[in-house]
Amino acid sequence: MKMFDVYPLHDVAIVRAEGSWVYDDRGQKYLDMYGGHAVISIGHTHPAWVDAIKGQIDRIGFYSNSVVMPLQAEAARALGRVSGREDYQLFMCNSGAEANENALKLASFHTGRNLVVAFDKSFHGRTSLAVAATDNPAIVAPVNRTDNVIFAPLNDTAQAEMIFRESGQRIAAVIIEPIQGVGGIRMADDDFLRTLRRLCTDYGALLISDEVQCGCGRSGRYFALDHAGIEADIYSMAKGIGNGFPVGAIAISPSIAPRSGMLGTTFGGNPLACAAMLAVCQTIENEALLANATRIGDYLTSRLRELPGVGQVRGRGLMIGIELPFDSAALRKKLLFEEKIFVGASGKTIVRLLPALGITRQHADLFLSSFEKLLGEFA
Repeated sequence: MKMFDVYPLHDVAIVRAEGSWVYDDRGQKYLDMYGGHAVISIGHTHPAWVDAIKGQIDRIGFYSNSVVMPLQAEAARALGRVSGREDYQLFMCNSGAEANENALKLASFHTGRNLVVAFDKSFHGRTSLAVAATDNPAIVAPVNRTDNVIFAPLNDTAQAEMIFRESGQRIAAVIIEPIQGVGGIRMADDDFLRTLRRLCTDYGALLISDEVQCGCGRSGRYFALDHAGIEADIYSMAKGIGNGFPVGAIAISPSIAPRSGMLGTTFGGNPLACAAMLAVCQTIENEALLANATRIGDYLTSRLRELPGVGQVRGRGLMIGIELPFDSAALRKKLLFEEKIFVGASGKTIVRLLPALGITRQHADLFLSSFEKLLGEFA
């Protein structure tokens, strides 16, 4: 059987990784400025993460959620502490799509309503309801299309207020990425987010903050929504919370009381996932990674904005989009094969940076030097 080519981007076979570096099958070393789609939060094969998973597999690798597993409670307490949401409930699953699927379903259960507001260029996952709330025609199959999702323009307060005036009694939830990843590192304005919070409260809808890519400290705050000074009713998480181990989760406001059996999962919250997530939470605290994401992110952003040939530089912390006045594919290929640096993309013209939160000033300078050199070739 031949593997399906999911993302036919790079003809590089990565077999080993450490910190902010990955190595191919010939021993070549690459600087990872992409973190495997924002998954690597505390660094590849971080010793605390490796030790946690190794130690756990010696004790128990899996049992069902029909029994009490103390490690789940420990992981929930750690996540509550590092995120500042200690009074929220945690439901664990396996991916970001599952997290959003469960968040939307829970909102519908809680409100008894069937309408969802999402935003243009949003990306919430590839399962049925998550993809229905995703504004990306390339992945929305005919079976996913539904009249139960309204797409609104991002940062258009007047349009959001009109939608609530016309349909507010039917709206179960607003789902939004405070910083869009796949959509081009587009940021929801803080005032716009505060308006959505007010509208949801006034009309009895739930605000879901999709933190799958922008959460887990990537913006310099644990949740990117924190920059707006408000709280969501539900936060969806994945990617960085497991640092490469498949973990998804939703954090549920104490004002919502899911009944037993409303949400379920076979593998979610398994002991290995909990061990990985616990190690990530502890490392974020022990190594002050939120502060580092802010410090290095601000440095990268300010330096990038000084470079000739660069358009907008968007984002917060270590979630950065660099808009170029040309198709970035050739530049990214040169970065990879000539400079040995991995970066990502959003569309044709945006280079996307999502490195590990512990990246150093030396890593940043190495990237900046190579990027500036290649920009000169494309000018």
